[in-house]
Formats: sequence, structure tokens, C-alpha cells
Amino acid sequence: MSMSLKVDQMPNLDEFRLRHFVERMVGEGEVVVVDTPVDLVDVAARLDGTEKAVLLRQVGPEKAQLVGGITGSRARIAKAFGVEPEELLTEVNRRLSEPQDLVEIESEDAPVHEVVETGREIDLTKLPVHLQHELDGAPYISASLDYVINPATGWTNNGVRRLMLRGKTETGIDLVAPSDLKAIYERCVSSGERLPIAFAVGSHPCDHLAAVMRMPVDELPLVARLRGATLPVVKCITSAIRVPADVEYVIEGYLDEHGHAEPEGPYGEFLGYYGVVKSNPVFHCTAITRRKDALFQTSTISGEHIGWTDTTQLNAIRAEVTVWRALQTAVREPVGINITTSSGGSFNVRVSLRQRMPGEARNAIAAVMGSLANAKHIFVVDPDIDIFDDAQMDWALATRFQADRDLVVESGFRALPLDPSLNGKRVGAKAGFDLTLPFGERGLAQTVPKTMISGQKTHDSVEAALAEKPKSFGELMVATGSRDGREIVRALEMLRTAGRLDRVENGRYVISNE
Repeated sequence: MSMSLKVDQMPNLDEFRLRHFVERMVGEGEVVVVDTPVDLVDVAARLDGTEKAVLLRQVGPEKAQLVGGITGSRARIAKAFGVEPEELLTEVNRRLSEPQDLVEIESEDAPVHEVVETGREIDLTKLPVHLQHELDGAPYISASLDYVINPATGWTNNGVRRLMLRGKTETGIDLVAPSDLKAIYERCVSSGERLPIAFAVGSHPCDHLAAVMRMPVDELPLVARLRGATLPVVKCITSAIRVPADVEYVIEGYLDEHGHAEPEGPYGEFLGYYGVVKSNPVFHCTAITRRKDALFQTSTISGEHIGWTDTTQLNAIRAEVTVWRALQTAVREPVGINITTSSGGSFNVRVSLRQRMPGEARNAIAAVMGSLANAKHIFVVDPDIDIFDDAQMDWALATRFQADRDLVVESGFRALPLDPSLNGKRVGAKAGFDLTLPFGERGLAQTVPKTMISGQKTHDSVEAALAEKPKSFGELMVATGSRDGREIVRALEMLRTAGRLDRVENGRYVISNE
């Protein structure tokens, strides 16, 4: 809920500013800086196929400043949340559970209202919007976070929508996939009404993650929760929509009442293939507001390395939140989740769990299949496998999996139409791979070899150590404080020659009773 704001309550309006986060990432070596002039036609090539974000200081004839790929790395997103990458899911879940305040500030105090353009001043084609893929229908604004008020509830709905330039005041907008915004818009169309909407361009990574979440709540406070701080908001110039007051740009306007009436696309989609031309609504711009030194933002989507794009990284984290909640219900001790970005941040799901009962790996597979529509392949492993290490996952698949025993295949699930393997069908199959060791079986044949363990010396001789209980060679080295091992061989040889040495289960040495 918003509240009146006193001067001494003014929040720090630069703490979550995108430009400041980018400057910090430059200092940490996470951003490539290009100071020389770059034509808009060359921007996409500068961004494609790099794990680092790119800051271009002189783009197009306007010499605009543009950043791309800032959320194209789990490490950078984690830095935005102040944690290490392996702690990100835990931190996101923690913030989602902790409410934060909103404070509404006056227009004259809002950085994003430092420059206001309305009427004939509006010209979307003056923004540094570039062609992202060679067969795209037009240049796209791709880092646009939408804010709209649901007339039925009064809640703010928040999402991510691309905008295809159609002229100075019009864009296309992709509104085909099932979403809250599509439902809200279609209710307006059925009543012959326009839908006011605003797009923030140039937002902190926390805001981007909030925008991709799918939760049945008022989503403006959700932005505050993921920031972990009070959110300053300001009412738009031409509508009652409130938006974060500290973003770089806001593009205000409305979706007209004519419905899905105009061609939009094609567009290089997040899964690494083109989406075809669709009939979509038209967005009409009524105002552009920005900071005086605004930094334009573009999101990397598709290309040769989709795992390094903004879209797949954000998709993966959002999906991990969904899957984690389902796993907490389905199994006793989930340990970790990694939804690979190279699969679009949704198709290939890796789950680590500690089985407490037989069958929990299958329960986990079923939970993921049911909770995440786009999940296509689910791999479940024991905690000793690093789900972020492709080599370890490959090893687990090679050595812990039998297809006739450990493969779970189900069909008839709702599928993502962008998946070309569907051949035009609307439903598809899912597969689960149980890569866990059989429950309760942890013999030597299932034990992973490790280097020498450490420990304290407990015995003065090999004979004394073995008199206590059987020991492996490594355990004998630890027990006698050996830093070499060859003297252990000589001691064992003497015991063997004397007829006093034997071997027991798993090859441990033991003093013979004979």
C-alpha cells in the first residue's frame, strides 16, 4: 500500500538505479565498455555470444548510451542480490517472504520525470532501438517491463513484453501466450475499452526478476520484496498507473480496443528459433519520461549462445522458484535445482535431493512435470553430484542410469509452441531420468573415489592400529601419522610373512586370528 511521504522519508533514489549497478559491474570486470561510436546496425553483433554485459557509450547519430546483457549471467544477478550464485535461489525465496513498503513520491521529485515528452514531442524512433536479429519484423524494445492496473482487482500486473517499432507513436506488442496481461486486455476489448499501460526501460536486475515471476498477487509490492527495500513509485503523467520512480525511462500509453488485429513479428525467440508473424494488439504512446542522463537498456534474446542471454537466465531463476516450492511438498529433503540456461531456462531441469524413503526420486520427477509447464526433461541426482557441473551430470547419466529401469516417460502435456520438435502439435511428452543410486545401497562399488582423508594420529604402529579394528591403507596412514606410506607397505609385508595378515570386506587389512 502506498503512503504519504515526508521530506525526511525520501528513499535513496539512486540505490537501485540501473546506471549505478552497471558502473559497479564495470569495476568488477563484468561489463565490456565500448567508447568508440557504434552504429545501431552493429549493436546486436556486439552483444551476441558474450558472457559479459556490454556498455556502448556512443550509439547511433544521437550518441546515446546503451547497455545490453546485464542480466545475462547468474553471477551478475546474484551480485544484484548481494549473494554468491549458489545462494541466489535461497535469497530470492527469502525476499519473497518478507513484505516491503511502497512510498509514492511527487512527479517533481521522481528522477524518471526529469524529462517529460508528450504530444508532438513523442518520437519512439529517436530512442536507440536496434534490429536484434536479421529476420525480425523491425527494431524491438526488448528490456521493457510492463505495468498495468487490473480493473477487476485494482492490483498492478507486472511482466516483460517486447515492443516492435511501427512509427513515432506506435508499436506492436506480443500478447499471444497465456498471461494475466492477455486476460486483462481481452476483457477490456470485450467492453470496447482501451487498456492503459506503462513500460519501464532501464531497470535494476531485481525488477527484471520480479517481472518474470508468476504469482497471484499485486505485483508492484513484489518489486519491493525482491529489492528487499522500500520501493519509491510515481504516478504516470498520462494515466493512474504507478511505476518505480528511479528507473531510466518510462514509456506511457495504451493498448487500443481493436484486439489482436495487426501483424507483429517475426522475432528471434528465447528458445533459439524464430517466432512467426502473429496478430497482436497495437500500443499507442502518450508520453515518454526519462532521467536527464538516462541509460537505455536492451535485453539479449536468442542468438548463437542462448545460455548467455538475459531471457534464459531470468527464466531459469523464475522457474527454479516454482519448482522448489513444488519439491518441498513432494519430497522430504530437496537440496538444489539447476534449470539449464542452454535449454532456454526451462526445458532441462536438474534436481538434487537426499532420499529419505524409496521412491522419492520418482516423486520429484512427477512434481517437476506437474508444476512447470515448460519442463521437458528432469534429471534427479544424489547430493554428491554437482548439478551445475555438466561433466558430473554426464558421469551420473553414464554410470547411475539404466533406461529400462530409470526412465519415466509421460505424454499429453501442454507444451511450448516455440518448440520445433512438436511439429505443430499443441501437446508433447516429458521424460524423467532417475540418476540416483538405488536407495540404501552404498557399498564399495557405489562409492566415489576421493583423495586422502585427513585426521589425527592415534597409534604408534600398524600392528596397534589393526589391533583396534580393520582398516584401509589410507586409514592406516592417518592412524599412524604417515606422510609417506611406503613404511606401511613394509609393515604389512612383515605381518603377511609372519602369517598374521588377512583381508576382509572392501579390502580392509586385519590381524589374522590364526
